[in-house]
Amino acid sequence: MSRRCELTGKKANNAMAVSHSHRRTKRLQQANLQSKRVWWSGGNRWVRLKLSTKAIKTLDSKGIEAMAKEAGINLNHY
Repeated sequence: MSRRCELTGKKANNAMAVSHSHRRTKRLQQANLQSKRVWWSGGNRWVRLKLSTKAIKTLDSKGIEAMAKEAGINLNHY
């Protein structure tokens, strides 16, 4: 499975590593992903998701059902 946030879709970004002599080489900037267990009150159970830290902060304000609906995710499969 790819390194992608399951709610927001965040993924790695192509970038350049620049040395002191200004030589440029390609590198990846990975998203800050965390494996998180979230309580889903609608299903009355825990759901394990791979989320970015930005998504974890947004979960506190919006709630898991609203974010899953925006992302088009069926929480019964998790």
